[in-house]
Amino acid sequence: MSQARQPSDSPEAPDAFGASFGYSADGMPVALVGQNAYAMAPGRDGRHYLASGWRIARPMAEWNRSDFYGHAGDLADENAFRAKVLEQAQHYLEKRALGRRDSPGGAHTPWGPSQGGTVYAEGVTSYSTAGHGGFKLSAERNRKVHSMLRAAGGWYEEDECWAIVAITFPNLFTALERRYAEQTIKDSWPNAWEAIFGTILAPGESRKKDQRAFEAEHAADWIVVSAITSEEQKGFIECVATPGGKRGTGTEERRFLVPADEYDIGRFGFVIDPDRHAVYAGPSRFVGWRGRGSP
Repeated sequence: MSQARQPSDSPEAPDAFGASFGYSADGMPVALVGQNAYAMAPGRDGRHYLASGWRIARPMAEWNRSDFYGHAGDLADENAFRAKVLEQAQHYLEKRALGRRDSPGGAHTPWGPSQGGTVYAEGVTSYSTAGHGGFKLSAERNRKVHSMLRAAGGWYEEDECWAIVAITFPNLFTALERRYAEQTIKDSWPNAWEAIFGTILAPGESRKKDQRAFEAEHAADWIVVSAITSEEQKGFIECVATPGGKRGTGTEERRFLVPADEYDIGRFGFVIDPDRHAVYAGPSRFVGWRGRGSP
């Protein structure tokens, strides 16, 4: 990582995207975009991550770690921090140019009464509630959604389904939002993505497609479904595994011991190697296994 400057350095003047960079009182690289503040905050094992703040009413040189909150992803170095801040700055500029407008609360949504909303365009409104939210498309707008992704009632929740709205009406979203939306569709609806865009997603491009491949490859293998640090066997993780990682009544279960330094669940689960990971029949702290092992 690049050498940190001293906190006394003056902040840089805003660039073309309106982002200013500097250093906090405790030496963190920081930035300001409008009223949004960012910091390259220190994490564990010498790592760093993007943290954010809001309306810090002091000069950058007086900011400190307590002004920031959240964890918006790991950062490799200071160049990565600057790139992430500039990405956010461009996003804010584009969003202002789109001319979205607020709408009052009170609308009925599948997630409860709306506390407010944002009109992206005629027939495209995002609603927020006390617990959740999402988009409502008018009937005319909803007919433009591809049939593989279309929701009959025109409601698209905010966790994943918002991306369906974004790829259908890309002109209503910023470049950053479109990138997030494209990846969300690839991850959650790979079949639809391939059909709509006439392409085949390669390994690593879709979480769901990769998960299907993992499950097919390891359908007959023992995959861990529960794990706990063993108190009886120091340095080991006690694992409950099932064939293919299946769950439910009647599913066969076995316990294994895995060295703690090699237990890594990975993206889709830890696969037991019967030649190396011993079947375990001793005492257990798993509720369902207490009293079933040897005394």
